[in-house]
Amino acid sequence: MASLRTIIDEQMPRYNTVIAAHRIVPADPDSTFLALRELDLRTVGTPMLSTAMWLRGLPERLRGRTPPVETPHLADDRPGLPRWVPLGERDGRELVYGAVGRFWQPTVQWRDVPAHRFASFAGPGYGKVACSFTVSPHEDRRALLGYECRLVATDAEAGLYLERYWWLIRPFVAHLFRTATATIGRNAAAATPIARVDLPA
Repeated sequence: MASLRTIIDEQMPRYNTVIAAHRIVPADPDSTFLALRELDLRTVGTPMLSTAMWLRGLPERLRGRTPPVETPHLADDRPGLPRWVPLGERDGRELVYGAVGRFWQPTVQWRDVPAHRFASFAGPGYGKVACSFTVSPHEDRRALLGYECRLVATDAEAGLYLERYWWLIRPFVAHLFRTATATIGRNAAAATPIARVDLPA
């Protein structure tokens, strides 16, 4: 039987670049998805990530401005990811967010695009990003937690900027997702302890 089409496939079936990975979580899928929705990104902190966020706000600091303090959660009923729009949640197994902007500029020029227009948006000179978290059952009552981040440019010129930007930022994105999924895994395991296994940090 064919696998169910995912939300991220519906929202961004074609893309220029992608990053994805999975990790095994020592908790059941429902508890893992709850931990995902409850994740407060302020708790996902490492020196590398803090440095990346500081550098992201450097252009504003050089202009004598204070970068806005962001307190994002992944859950829809809490303060969300600034400038990111929820693209869908399915059966307690998939959660997807998206954003549109010129990410490669020193100060990001965001474009507010509602969820129902995200897939079809093709305004010239922009990049689109869609990020998906998925949870599925794994053996021995564990869960398989995955993430996938896709980027696509709306035209060839934007594609050149996006390619350079992604080359620079990709290590930080990978680090953020690794740290976020590790935090989700720890929180889910703490809430529903089962047979312990050693997981990578």
